[in-house]
Amino acid sequence: MALSDALPFFRAWVADPLRVAAMTPSSPELARLMATEVTPDCGPILELGPGTGAITQALLARGVRERDLTLLELSEGFASMLERRFPQARVVCGDAARIRRLKLFGNELAGAAVSGLPLLTMSPRQVFAVLAGAFEHLRADGAFYQFTYGPRCPVPRPILDRLGLDYVRIGGVRWNLPPASVYRITRRHLPALAAD
Repeated sequence: MALSDALPFFRAWVADPLRVAAMTPSSPELARLMATEVTPDCGPILELGPGTGAITQALLARGVRERDLTLLELSEGFASMLERRFPQARVVCGDAARIRRLKLFGNELAGAAVSGLPLLTMSPRQVFAVLAGAFEHLRADGAFYQFTYGPRCPVPRPILDRLGLDYVRIGGVRWNLPPASVYRITRRHLPALAAD
């Protein structure tokens, strides 16, 4: 992590700790874990709360084309930084809880959503809005990747059940500050009904 990224991130955390939720950007190890299942074949990819772009860099290192990335960032300062760093990506300055209203990919759907949002500091209503909106922009087989500093999936079970979603923990990073786990959240695949 470059000092040039740490300083603006720390300033944003001091100004609004509930919105930023961490004092430093994601470590390279956490960023790699977040990107580990995302491939160029996923097509358009949505990143929520990219901050300074640590996970964005890991996605590019996996071979994802910059032009396939849509970065949704609430902070105008971070959004401007992302536009300079990733000029071929589409940067949208906005609230992820209002993602349902955004036209992000035209008629196409994304294959993955990667989230650095601080879900643990958000209200259940906001978490529901983020997940419901993100899955409206995802293909049927699309996955939502979320990291958390908490001991379990950051999406409460009632929200998962209401949206018909399930999760799998795909790994953790002890040496991140603070330590983090990564979850893949997908639609439940219900068994086919037997024919009469």
